[in-house]
Amino acid sequence: MKKIGLTLLTALIGGAVAVGGYKLLEKKQISQMSFEERQQLHYANNPSNIAASTGNLDFTQAAAAVTPAVVHIKTEYEQSGRSGGDPFQDMFEEFFGAPRGRQRQAQPARASGSGVIISNDGYIVTNNHVVEGADKITVELTNKKVYDAKIIGRDPNTDLALIKVNATNLPIVKLGNSDNVNIGEWVLAVGYPLGLQSTVTAGIVSAKGRAIGILADQQRQELYQQWQQNGADPNNIPASSAVESFIQTDAVINKGNSGGALVNANGELIGINAAIMSQSGYYAGYGFAIPVNLVKKIADDFVKYGSVKRGYVGVTFQELNTEVAKELGVAEINGLYINSVVPNGGGAAAGLKKGDIITKIDGNVIYSSPDLQERVARLRPGDKVKLTYKRDGKEKEVVVTLKGDDSIKSDKEGKSGSNRSTAELYNKLGAGFIPANAQLKKKFNISSGVVVSEVRRDGLFAEYNVPKGFIITAINGKPVNNVDDVESALAYGKNDMIQLSGVTQDGARYTSTFPLK
Repeated sequence: MKKIGLTLLTALIGGAVAVGGYKLLEKKQISQMSFEERQQLHYANNPSNIAASTGNLDFTQAAAAVTPAVVHIKTEYEQSGRSGGDPFQDMFEEFFGAPRGRQRQAQPARASGSGVIISNDGYIVTNNHVVEGADKITVELTNKKVYDAKIIGRDPNTDLALIKVNATNLPIVKLGNSDNVNIGEWVLAVGYPLGLQSTVTAGIVSAKGRAIGILADQQRQELYQQWQQNGADPNNIPASSAVESFIQTDAVINKGNSGGALVNANGELIGINAAIMSQSGYYAGYGFAIPVNLVKKIADDFVKYGSVKRGYVGVTFQELNTEVAKELGVAEINGLYINSVVPNGGGAAAGLKKGDIITKIDGNVIYSSPDLQERVARLRPGDKVKLTYKRDGKEKEVVVTLKGDDSIKSDKEGKSGSNRSTAELYNKLGAGFIPANAQLKKKFNISSGVVVSEVRRDGLFAEYNVPKGFIITAINGKPVNNVDDVESALAYGKNDMIQLSGVTQDGARYTSTFPLK
């Protein structure tokens, strides 16, 4: 009997040790997982029982599951003239025109939008135009809890941003698969429109792969302004690198819905709401969302690299139709006609030539430029894509290895007296950070460090010439190893000053102090 009891006790202890070891391993590895892998782990422990109920048009389960994880984002701008009101309105009035008979008024110093929690430790996806240029960002949940948020990364090319709040056990929206979305499928749009609290609307998917030109137009305006300021040759302004392949829906989307969720009847995220098309500035039946498969890649890049790693085929092209085909003297009326091949690019290495017509990517038929751009935008330098193309009437296949940009072109006395939150101070830096790996630490004989992975032109790092690639070992005397360390160390500055200590890529030690104005 004693032997049986001893055996049982040993088994229980062994089981507890195994479970405890698994939990420690899980915690250690979770920071290295993609957001989709994190969610797979979450739902393995917390199964979702939502079932599509489109037969009787009952979306109650999906709405109940999604609403708690769609947040209200509020931004503040210190400088006069900054974008305010609702950046959703600003962005789209510039593209589609302000309502007739109404002059644009001076913008207030506050704005708002929506966001979607995709990881229960506080990562939130939203639109770039919701948080761009913001000096302070706060996030309010449906339970009225409010958090300060810091920017992890922004990408104007896709109009996506990733922000983070210091919280745990938050509700999340399950990531879906935008490739499986069908035209005519029922969807829900969830967000905070027109100053209202959490709002759910229903509609269908009206179209896929829509390019409405708004991001490209905005980039062209910015590049033209830079040309005017710098006196560059207007004929050499680079082409826009914006990626537009929107899911179009007639679910009601209005100002304030920017960054909110577009979900299917299973409560799965299929897109981030980003745009409306309207002459009045209000809902007119045409809303646009960024596909979630692109969102996953951009968000993972922000966490893993601090900025977006974008691969390129290395060709310029134009869409074919009857009129263009006639002008070019080609028989094909579908596909992408290659105008030029970038020297040393992936396309050139694979043998693509001017005049080739790209008809498929990885076996999927290309009808318009978004069909190619969005799929390539999900990949990174070094990834491979299979392109089908026609040359002299014959169909051929080639595998292209994508290339990157470079290849083709708690002591209270020590804390700051500022009444600004550390997240607000973090955002003022205007930079992205990734942890320094073991090899870098060994190479430069440092025990801590984050690498500056991105320097945005609207921040203090750009103003004080802190370069991309600089390894920060300490801020205000506090060692830093990740973005949370950076934020907490900012609280130890004195007289609204920040002190950076670190090492340059050539090994030079460096310390600098400048104001957090």
